[in-house]
Amino acid sequence: MQSFQQDCVDLAFQKFRRGQISRRGLLTALSALGVAPLAGGEARAQGNRQLVMVNWGGLANQGFGRFYGDPFMAANQGWTVVQDSTGPSAGRIRSMVESGRTTWDMCDSSASSSNLLGRQNLVTKIDYSIVKKEDTLPVGFALEYGAAPYSFSSVLCYDSAKFPEGGPTSWADFYDLRKFPGTRLLRRDALATLDAAQMALGKDPANLYPLDVRACLRKVSELRRNAVYWNSGSESEQFLRTGEAVMGQVWHTRATVLEAETNGRIKFIWPQALLQAGIFVIPRGNPGGEMAQRLLASMLANPEPQVGLLQLLGNGPTNPRAAALVPQDLRRKNPTDPENARVQVVLDGNWWGQNYQQVNADFIDTITG
Repeated sequence: MQSFQQDCVDLAFQKFRRGQISRRGLLTALSALGVAPLAGGEARAQGNRQLVMVNWGGLANQGFGRFYGDPFMAANQGWTVVQDSTGPSAGRIRSMVESGRTTWDMCDSSASSSNLLGRQNLVTKIDYSIVKKEDTLPVGFALEYGAAPYSFSSVLCYDSAKFPEGGPTSWADFYDLRKFPGTRLLRRDALATLDAAQMALGKDPANLYPLDVRACLRKVSELRRNAVYWNSGSESEQFLRTGEAVMGQVWHTRATVLEAETNGRIKFIWPQALLQAGIFVIPRGNPGGEMAQRLLASMLANPEPQVGLLQLLGNGPTNPRAAALVPQDLRRKNPTDPENARVQVVLDGNWWGQNYQQVNADFIDTITG
C-alpha cells in the first residue's frame, strides 16, 4: 500500500477508535480507499498486519512504542505495533467489547481492573504457554487476566524543610498530626490509600490483606480537616511543590521528579510503599488474536527495553534479570531494585478487583462527607 493511502487508512481507524465516525462511516472510508475489512472488524493492507496498544498518553506513547513495539516489530516482520493514547479505561473497554466492535489489541490497565474485567468476560485470559511467568516477578505480576511488563509504587513523600528534626518513616508517622503537623496529601481513590491506612493502624505489612475496610475508613477520616486530594500525577506534584501539603502519598515517578527538582529538599521513602503491577490486558475479540499474547510475552521477556523504560519514564522493570542491568545511579529510583522491593508491600490486585467498586464509593463518601 502506498504511504499516502496507508496514512488515510490509519487516520480512519483513529477516528473510529475515538468515536468520531461510526462503523458504517469507517467502512465507507475504507471502501473509497479500495481497502477491504478483514475478519474481526479490522481493515488492514496485505502484508501490514497491525496490533493496537492503548496507553494513557504523554511520554508513555513514545516509551511503549520504542521499548515494547519496536523490538516486537523487529522480531516479527510484517507486523506493526501502533500506539493509541486515548486512554483505555475499564468503561471504554466494556463498551467496545459489548458492542462487538473491538479494535484494541492490548491495554495498559491495572491488577484490580484486570480482575474485574476478567470476571465480566471482557478480557482474554493470559495464555501462559506463550507468556512465561518466570519472565516477571513471582507474586502479583502474572495474573489470570493480565501480566505486568512494568511496575510503580505509591510512596510517602515529604518536605524535609518542614521537619528539621527528622521526617516521617512510616504511615503511622503520616497519620501523627502532633509529631508531624501540617496538611496531608492523598489520592482521591481508595486503592493504595486504604492499604497505607491499614499499616498506620499497626497491621503487619506481611499479612496486610484482607483490609479491615471500616477501620481504614475511620483512620482516613481522622485527616479530613487536614488533607487535600489529588486526581492526577501532575496535580500531586503541584500540591507538594507549592507547600500546600507538607507530605503526601504519591506515585514514585512523581516523587523522584520532585526530589531532583528541589535538590533533595522534598524526599520520599521506600519502606511501606505499595508496589503495584503495571498490568496489560487483552480485550475479548481483539483483532490481532494470538499475536497480542506474543506481544505481551515479548514485553515481559526482554529486560533491556524495560531498563530503557525506567530511564525514560521511571517505571520499574519486572523481569527478574533486569535489576542487574540498571545503572547504579538509577537504582535508588527503581521500585523493583531488590533493596527497595524488600521493604515494600505488593498491592493485592485480586483483593482490590473483588472489592474496589464498593470500597472506593465508601471512601469517596468518607472524604467528602
